[in-house]
Amino acid sequence: MIKKESRNDMRKVRHERVRKQIIGTKDIPRLNVYRSNKNIYVQLIDDENGVTLASASSMNMKGNNTEVAAKVGEAIAKEAKKCKISKVKFDRGGYLYHGRVKALADAARENGLEF
Repeated sequence: MIKKESRNDMRKVRHERVRKQIIGTKDIPRLNVYRSNKNIYVQLIDDENGVTLASASSMNMKGNNTEVAAKVGEAIAKEAKKCKISKVKFDRGGYLYHGRVKALADAARENGLEF
């Protein structure tokens, strides 16, 4: 019997493949996205020092998923401005670039982040 890999296991494989190439620095951190069934979480990470510079999530926000993801994108852009960060490397976490992930990325771009 052939065993089918779960979607999350395949996502983790894609994420590891991408992470080999994307490394965040203090000047250009990595914008990491994690998407659960209910919420979406974003972090600005300096991989050289192993430090999270800023973060945002949808834990206390209400609305439909793509609207909330856009609000999280705005929030992380504001946090990045406080840290004087304008450029980031986008790490979609192995998720497909559509829906909530795309809404988050578009909102972050509209509010001043470059990637």
